[in-house]
Amino acid sequence: MPTAISSHPPEREIISRRNALQSKMRDLGLDFYLCHDPDNIFYLTNFANFVHERPFILVVPAKGSPVFLMPKLEEPHVRTRSVGDLECIHYFEFPAPQGKQWSDRLKEILTPGHRVGIETLCPLAVAKAIPSTTVELDLVDDLRMIKSDYEIGRIAYTSQLVSRAHAMLLDGARPGRMAVELHSQATAAITKKMLMDNPNANMLNTRFAAIAQPPELSHDPHNFTDVFMKFVNGGPHVSISSGTANGYGAEVERTFFINRVPEQAKQPFEDMLAARALAYELTVPGNSMSDVDRRVNDFLKEKGYGSNLLHRTGHSFGVTNHEAPFLAEGYDHEIEPGMVFSIEPGFYIQGVGGFRFSDTVLVTETGNQKLTQAPETMEGLTIDGKPSMVDSLKSLAMKFMTQKA
Repeated sequence: MPTAISSHPPEREIISRRNALQSKMRDLGLDFYLCHDPDNIFYLTNFANFVHERPFILVVPAKGSPVFLMPKLEEPHVRTRSVGDLECIHYFEFPAPQGKQWSDRLKEILTPGHRVGIETLCPLAVAKAIPSTTVELDLVDDLRMIKSDYEIGRIAYTSQLVSRAHAMLLDGARPGRMAVELHSQATAAITKKMLMDNPNANMLNTRFAAIAQPPELSHDPHNFTDVFMKFVNGGPHVSISSGTANGYGAEVERTFFINRVPEQAKQPFEDMLAARALAYELTVPGNSMSDVDRRVNDFLKEKGYGSNLLHRTGHSFGVTNHEAPFLAEGYDHEIEPGMVFSIEPGFYIQGVGGFRFSDTVLVTETGNQKLTQAPETMEGLTIDGKPSMVDSLKSLAMKFMTQKA
């Protein structure tokens, strides 16, 4: 397994990323590249902040240090969190009088004679404020697709955290227990672990979820509208343990059962495992991401689940827990070593439930390697839902307090 890393990036890591970007820029004849996407800014600076109405704009020249345009309010924060040389330029506030706006400061950096690359999702207000010739290119997003050894270490670390939270989730699953209770306990535990490992971790770039859907909801994978949903006997329940730890993402998910496996869930569970095995077999260097998804989907369609498919086979992780590249039909990119994917083919049957595993998987020179850990068999995922001694004591205490009241 890769060595897990919890520390902030060394300066050489950030410089390496910037150098790779600037090399691409020079090949394309760009004078500057402008980043507005907070994730791309984090990738190039280690600075993360909540997105709000005050623009943060990173302008990278073809040679030399980036220029970071920011609100004056945030300059000390930027200097504290950022890694690598930055020229900081601030504006006082937004909105501001004519001549003192962020766009006025931007025009001090860029001129009509410059050729500037911008992200395809650059906000219209920012794009219109650029006085130069612009070219839409997602250069930073492309660089993020293949991970450095440092990034792999950070993702491996987050994989350990979410695997720990997932184990707590399964261990505490009992009929009648609210999933949100376990969410609170598991996420608190791994947040504490992260802060013990790195007291300076950036909480603005940390988000964890550890939750599960009971069978009446698990056919609808993003339906968490009932915060008081409870575990039940049987299944399929679908667990989700995911997030970003100080800026790097991972996830692990499972279909599981409590006390018993309903007969109608047994064959779908085995078919999901077979689709997953095929996805692992195909997610290797040299294969097409589009072909991986197509072949997995074809397999599931042959098994009769064509109308039950809702999503692609996988997505990547990096400075987020959901980003490119994608194991998706129509996404014609070659799989390369150093890429990281979720492998999560799934299908959803209303009235029965959801069938999905997900792991965070590193593509190696010769194949792939799981970075997350969780049970993988029907036996291992059929939870003994009998109340523990602690649960029984809690129940007795609550009954006593209720009777006394």
